[in-house]
Amino acid sequence: MLTSINPYTGEKLEKFKELSKSKINKKLKTADKTFQTWKETSFTRRAELMQNLADELKENKEVYAKSISLEMGKPITQSIAEIEKCAWVCTYYAENAEKQLEKDIIETDAEESFVSYEPLGVVFAVMPWNYPYWQVFRFLAPALMAGNVGVLKHASNVMRCAENIEKAVLNAGFPEGCFQNLTISSKKVEFVLRDERVKAVTLTGSKPAGGAVASVAGEIIKKSVLELGGSNALVVFEDANIEETVKTCVQARFQNTGQSCIAGKRLLVKEGIYNQFIEEFITQVRELKSGDPLDEETYIGVMAREDLAKELEEQLLDSKEKGAKVVLGGKRRKAYFEPTVVINVNKKMRIFKEETFGPLISVTSFETDMEAIDLVNKSKFGLGVSVFTEDFERAKAMIPQFEDGAVFINELVKSDPRLPFGGTKESGYGRELSDHGIKEFVNRKTVYINKY
Repeated sequence: MLTSINPYTGEKLEKFKELSKSKINKKLKTADKTFQTWKETSFTRRAELMQNLADELKENKEVYAKSISLEMGKPITQSIAEIEKCAWVCTYYAENAEKQLEKDIIETDAEESFVSYEPLGVVFAVMPWNYPYWQVFRFLAPALMAGNVGVLKHASNVMRCAENIEKAVLNAGFPEGCFQNLTISSKKVEFVLRDERVKAVTLTGSKPAGGAVASVAGEIIKKSVLELGGSNALVVFEDANIEETVKTCVQARFQNTGQSCIAGKRLLVKEGIYNQFIEEFITQVRELKSGDPLDEETYIGVMAREDLAKELEEQLLDSKEKGAKVVLGGKRRKAYFEPTVVINVNKKMRIFKEETFGPLISVTSFETDMEAIDLVNKSKFGLGVSVFTEDFERAKAMIPQFEDGAVFINELVKSDPRLPFGGTKESGYGRELSDHGIKEFVNRKTVYINKY
């Protein structure tokens, strides 16, 4: 039995009975059967249904958003924004998928030669709790538009969100079996992945979870895409617009109560503006309102589980013992962790080396451009980096030197349906979104036609 618990009140919300292996088998049989007909549908029909899904989300965004806030504590205004973004990705692929998957005509010695893009079949998604709708929809929309079908193993603490996603897909008119939620724990992931009807897997989550799934997928030679952790740097140079940069950096770190793989977790500030910048940064963080996730004024909610808040607390305490100094926050009450700013952080401290998945930012100063680049790359993660400067030539010269999957200038790193999303190193491999994402789970078929 999987139990959904409100992290703000501690109240047990719902219990979900875990599927037996026989019932999983039945759902996979349905998925495979649906795929045989779904792959033959026209792009026009797929687009119609996908736009229906976007409309379903927009029309019922308050209902869907409330399940996010109740199950994992996201402030309600941010939950609503998440649902709206899911509608956007549905509309984006409804409008662009056909063009993205057109044949690529290639001139060769043949009479005709091209690459076609054909669906693989059942794609298995293993998804996390921090963006319980968005993480799923950025897989779901391109996968279904490409002619695939999907099955989902969602995080155990957001099973109502998972059920709602399947409900939304059915309400939009998609055939039964196009997308199904599997109410299972992590222990049954391998069972699903090894099923011959499952052709590929995508996972967003931790390194251990990604490593386990990739290991099995590699053994049985199935395509996998991994989007894992991140420890993004926010690099502030002396010529940055301080007022706007502080505002952006606060949002980059503290939205979703800091529980985001692409959050700016390491703040790197040029020595000459360090004191001025940190003073203004602390001022703005202090103004963030903490409280009930269902209160529209709340910006900082609780963390999704108390054990996650405890882990963040342990990372902070260990770093303090090594010389880090807390200048704001630093205290925990059950699943609530105060917005926290920590200075005097160096490369050897846990809050610099590890991913801090909560409302805590580490601050480090630097003197030269090369030192800043070294600090950014001194991470086992490689998801993204934000650079703040008015000297665009300087910024462009740095871009090839960063090891991350994304570089944003004067902006926080964010996922956008129009742009590929993914990382390097321990942040995973493969890309989601844009035309790159929709082509991850297709057969790129080379066709060569000659006449004698």
